[in-house]
Formats: sequence, structure tokens, C-alpha cells
Amino acid sequence: MTPSPRHPEARAKRASKDAARIGGEIGAVALRGPRSARAPQGDGQCSVSRTWRVALAAVLAALTLGAGDAPAQNYPNKPIRVIVPFPAGGAVDALGRIISAKLQESLGQPVIVENRAGAGGVNGADAVAKSPPDGYTILQNTNGQAISPAIYRSLPFDTLNDFIPVTQLVATSTVLVANPKLAAKSVKELIALAKASPGKLNYGMTGVGNSLHLTMEMFKRAAGIDIQAIPYRGDALLNPALIAGEVDVAIVPIGTIVPLIEGGQLRALAVNSAKRSGVLPNVPTVSEDIPGFEAAGWQGFFVPARTPRDIVMRIYRETAAAIALPDTQARLKAIGNDPVASTPEAFDAKFRADVAKFEQVVREAQIPKQN
Repeated sequence: MTPSPRHPEARAKRASKDAARIGGEIGAVALRGPRSARAPQGDGQCSVSRTWRVALAAVLAALTLGAGDAPAQNYPNKPIRVIVPFPAGGAVDALGRIISAKLQESLGQPVIVENRAGAGGVNGADAVAKSPPDGYTILQNTNGQAISPAIYRSLPFDTLNDFIPVTQLVATSTVLVANPKLAAKSVKELIALAKASPGKLNYGMTGVGNSLHLTMEMFKRAAGIDIQAIPYRGDALLNPALIAGEVDVAIVPIGTIVPLIEGGQLRALAVNSAKRSGVLPNVPTVSEDIPGFEAAGWQGFFVPARTPRDIVMRIYRETAAAIALPDTQARLKAIGNDPVASTPEAFDAKFRADVAKFEQVVREAQIPKQN
């Protein structure tokens, strides 16, 4: 069956044939020159020849552009991979599967979540950086993507130049929690307690240089307090330690800690976002006691550098439409996310600002570089 001329591939093939045919015709005329210009006429003949060469170049350029648009016009025509650089079953993976399912419906192609865990998200990001820039490999990462340059001695990619930020999917809230036996029921009381006994209080963390660790370091600087870090290998070990009173406080993802707060096993002191969370509406923000403090996390889509602009915009538009759906909004909010769907330009500006911010945080907190 012959493709319809309206189909992008058909248009591209027809444009190429037209370019060859018309280019050949114009080229022949350019070589012969118009009838009135065949006799030698000095500089006038050179001028006519130049005019025909300019016309030839213009026509060929226009026709070639028509043929070159085919990849973007035909996108997507095969499965798309969304690389999640963390294990299946976590908060990042859960969001990826919600958004990917919606994209699959709207794009008409399989959108497959692929977990590439390891090195705090670096392994998955590296796989995307080295993928073809054709829109068929998308990185979904946290603000750890902006932290990596500050915390690692070296990276296998250039964080700012090897990726194009497509859209911030969501803002993610974290919450400052305490063991209920701690004599502090608010941020103000925690600060007073810490200042009364510098270095006596402690906090739990789940990884050197991850976003939760750096948020606590930002809080310590903003509050002017000194509390000691105790490392744990993941929330599965940290949360029981908090409940048992082995550690005094911690900053944890809001989506996973709500049952422990509602059950009275932990006390929520404040959320770190700019506004109160819909999941914990009665818990104040840190900024209500420390004006200007805001340390919300995020998750976003990135594609390899040199991905065509039309494809970047297609991914953005389809993703924004998916996030705008009422059922998507409800599911995202239920797991502690605030839907965003920012433009590529807005996300690029935020991403670059966060890279600079975290470099300063790591430097001032004297956190050693990791291998």
C-alpha cells in the first residue's frame, strides 16, 4: 500500500525526490545560464551566474528542511524507555509508573520503566547521557541529579551539558520528625534545646550527600545549631531507630512516614516545603519559624543533549497533559507529591540554580567528596 502524502515519511521521501529533480533542473540552468546571458558579457555574466547559484541554494535548503523534519514529525514510532536510577518499589519508581502509563495511552507506543539502580542515581543517568539523542530514552531523576557534581570527585558525564531538562514533574515534600519522647514539639523548641546543649542532640541520615542529608545541613545552618549525624542504611533501619529513641530527629520523605506520624509513633515538627502539605495539613512549615527556609525536593525528566527541540517539546506537552488529568493529580498528591509540569526553560533555570546551591551547601558543611 502506498503511503499517503500526508504521512510524515511520505512527505520526507517526496521532498527528497523533489529536491533532486528541481535541484537538477536549476543546476542545469545555472550552468547554462539564461538565454540572454549565454554570450560573454563581462561582469554582468558573473552577476547572473551568482544570482542563479543563490537561487539554487535557497531552493535546495528549503526542500532539505522539509525532508529533515521527518524524525520529529514521526515521533514516536517505537517503544520509549524511562530510566529510573533507583530500585523498583520506591517513591521514584512509583511516580515513574504513574506517568509512564499515561504517556503510553496518549503516545500510542509502549513506555517502559527501566530501573538502573546504583551509585546514588549516577549509573542510570550515565546510561541516558550515552544514549542516542532521539527521544526514546528519558531519565527520570530526583534533585540528586543536581547534587552529584558537588558530592562526587568525578562523574562519567557532564551534568550541565550532557542533558536537556524537559520538565519538573513534581515537588516532593520532606518532613522533620522527632521521637515523641524528645522534649521538643516544634521547630522553635528544637532549636532552643539544641542551643542549650550544643552537639548533644543527633539526627539520622540514610546516605552521605543525599538530598535528605543536605536538607538537614541547610536546616542546621539556618537555625544556627549543632547536632550530630548518625548514618543508617536506608529508611528500613532509620525509622525503627527513630521510634526506639536511638536518634532524636531526622528529615524523611513525607510519603513513607505518614502512617507512623498518624499512629503516634513519631512526631512531625515541620515540613520543609514552601507551603503546608495537603498530606499533613496541620503540620507547619519550617519557614513559619525560620522565614525564607525552603528545601522541597523534586523529580523531573531529562533527555540526552542534542535531542531535537521538537521532540523535547512533544515529551513536555504530553507529560504536562498527563499530569493535568484529575486522576493523576489525585494519585500524585496521595503519595506526597505536588504536581508541577514546568516548561523546559523553567526547569533548566531551576536545575542550574540547584546545582550552584548544593555546591555551596556541600562546601560550607565540609562534606568530603565521595568516590
